[in-house]
Amino acid sequence: MEELRRRRPGLTLDVHVIRTTGDRMQDVALAQIGGKGVFVKELEEALLERRIDLAVHSMKDVPALLPESLEIAAMLEREDPRDVLISKGNFKLERIPPRARIGTGSLRRGCQLKNIYMDVEIVPIRGNLDTRIRKIERDNLDGIIVAAAGLKRMGWQDRASQYIPPEIMTPAIGQGALGVEVRRGEDVGGIVSVLNHEQTFTEVSAERAFLAVFGAGCQVPIAAYGKIEKDSITVTGLVGSLDGRMLVKDRVRGPVAEAEQMGRILAERILAAGGRQIIDEVYRKLS
Repeated sequence: MEELRRRRPGLTLDVHVIRTTGDRMQDVALAQIGGKGVFVKELEEALLERRIDLAVHSMKDVPALLPESLEIAAMLEREDPRDVLISKGNFKLERIPPRARIGTGSLRRGCQLKNIYMDVEIVPIRGNLDTRIRKIERDNLDGIIVAAAGLKRMGWQDRASQYIPPEIMTPAIGQGALGVEVRRGEDVGGIVSVLNHEQTFTEVSAERAFLAVFGAGCQVPIAAYGKIEKDSITVTGLVGSLDGRMLVKDRVRGPVAEAEQMGRILAERILAAGGRQIIDEVYRKLS
């Protein structure tokens, strides 16, 4: 909010801290408490009830479909979207020990890691970043995988053993980006628009268009990453099984002006190439 104060001198801002279900229930897997929406539900209720005028979200926590009367009015410039490995002994993935125990609360990370290293044991972990790092020793883990953006925002870059290239591990949809949600059609949208970083907004919108076609929550490993280069955007996406044995990955490239359409086209291609069967199998096992 300091950036908004800087760009809108004289604007009065009151900050309200709202703890969401996702914040409170950190000992339960996201898939068991409602998926991505658990980090935004209480904030959106406060918006709809006019108790607040804007809400700031990590875009990777925001479901593909918003309430009809709400919108994302701005996205700040994206921090590093990659995942990062923090390992005991500072090893990199290329030298991961046999049957390594790797902690992550993300089905997406676990799926992609097991797709490459089938003997890895994925240990579910949640909690704030400091808690997860401490679990390496406390839970006898060989390492953990977390978002690079969180590590950098804490100033803990020196703890990273490896920043994992997006070509190896496709990032979460919206990872590294902060978004500002407001009530549609009100002046607040125009006020916060000064915060918007156009490239980030376009790239993340393509990723979210991909997600919207799937309609998938946290029960299915899914990922997408948009990257603008000059006047074109490349969108990479995947869907995989929980054990990583099945994974369909593809990419498309097209004009920046058609970024969201590129995301939808990619999703349809992946569904047709076996993604639909993977999703149906995941939900069949969960039912």
